[in-house]
Parts: sequence; C-alpha cells; structure tokens
Amino acid sequence: MDALDCAEFMHWSLPLLRLRPEGYRRVRKQVCRRISRRITELGLPGFSAYRKYLEHHFAEWSILDALCTVTISRFYRDRRVFDRLRAPVLPELARSVIDAGGSELRCWSAGCASGEEPYTLQMLWKASVLPALGVDLPLQIIATDTDGQLLERARLGRFRKSTLRDLPEEFRECFTFSGDSCVIHDVYRQNILFVRQDIRQQMPVQDFHLMLCRNLVFTYFAEDLQQEILERMLKRLLPGGVLVIGIHESLPAGHRLLENEKGTGCYLYK
Repeated sequence: MDALDCAEFMHWSLPLLRLRPEGYRRVRKQVCRRISRRITELGLPGFSAYRKYLEHHFAEWSILDALCTVTISRFYRDRRVFDRLRAPVLPELARSVIDAGGSELRCWSAGCASGEEPYTLQMLWKASVLPALGVDLPLQIIATDTDGQLLERARLGRFRKSTLRDLPEEFRECFTFSGDSCVIHDVYRQNILFVRQDIRQQMPVQDFHLMLCRNLVFTYFAEDLQQEILERMLKRLLPGGVLVIGIHESLPAGHRLLENEKGTGCYLYK
C-alpha cells in the first residue's frame, strides 16, 4: 500500500489516539506495515476505506492503538544511561535510603517490554552496586507494560543472545547460554514484579526512589498527555528521587525537575 497514504492516515488517526505523529518518524514504515496487514485482514481496499471503517466501528480503535505500539528492547540499551545509573545514581539513592532508615529502594520500570530493562537494573544492583555498599539493601522493581505476551516472555527470563549485544562483557556471567538463546540466573529475577498496565490509565500505587520511562511517553504521546502523565508520575516520585527518560527525549515545558547531566536522561526531583 502507498506510503504517502499511510503517512496521511497516521497524521489523521494518531492525534485521535492522543499520540504524536512526529514521534513516529523513525518507525513509520514498521507501523505502516502492521496497519496494512490489518487492512488486508479486514478485506478493505486501502487506508481511506480503513478510515471510514474506524468511523463506524468504535472497537477498532483499540486494535489500531495496539498496532501503533513500538517495542525496542535490549539489555543495557543506551550505555550512557546505565553507566550513569551504575555510578553515581544508584549508589547515591541507596545511601539516602539507608540514611533515612529505609529497608528497600523502590523502582518503577514503565514500558518494560520483555524485561531487559528491569533485569539490567537488578544485574547492576546485585553484581556492582551492593558489593561496593557492603549492605544487603533490596532493589524492589515494579515493571509495567501494556502487552501481556511481552510480559509473559519477561517472566520466563529467556532471551535471544542478540539482545545482549550492548551488555558489558562482565555481566554475561549472569546468564546461562544454550545455542542462540540465554536464560538469566534466578538471583537477578528476584524482587521484580511484572504488571500489565497502560500508563495512560494506570500507575503503580507505591512511591518510588527511581523511575525509568524511556522512549515511550515523551516520544509517542501528545504533549498534553505527556504533561498529564508527568504530573501523575511526580506524585509518586519521592523528593530526591530520579526520573530517567530517553536520551533523545525532553520533558514538557514547566516541569519541576533539575537535569543531572546532559545526554543521560537522568532528572533529579527537587
């Protein structure tokens, strides 16, 4: 189907889903292929016919919304971010929890996909941060995503070896390898709760010291929706806590956060 027709369709439909067409510039072809397959499944001749179909079949909007979900997930994706978390962010957060008499450090991984991000955090925590701290402080992670199938894959802890291509060599001992796949060791699967949630409608009820919301809200969502979600997130981020967004993302205007370091996506909540 014609790429121009798809682009026009996305510019019409995405704002109605409170999504931002500009955010899809790099992944437009991927999303267009999905929508084209859906149009073929419905036996429709093209994007104009699908637009009319949407106007008369309200339930189809949820299917289109799912087709517009973009999932790119790897261990240690964006090395600068995880290097920054490894030191000084996680050690500093740990010391502040200990100084305050806390018993755990709480983290939310939003849009966790198949679990590479929360598992990377636990590897950093248990293999690098805790030995230096000398204190047995648990990192409790709630990892959320809208895709139930991805969450099931995350719970299994089995991945293709290709998802480790950004992972520093020292952390490869955290896996057992078999052929083209690998399984993360049980010790790094502890203290992670995978929950199916749509961040546009739900959030965990806990307060957090650390939040990771990368390459999701502040890339694909409409700006007014970004602001709404950010305000709700800040109500759950403890003072002195850190919010991590994508290295190519920016927060909506008027936020009450202080950027820690350019190019890392880490923001300190004042």
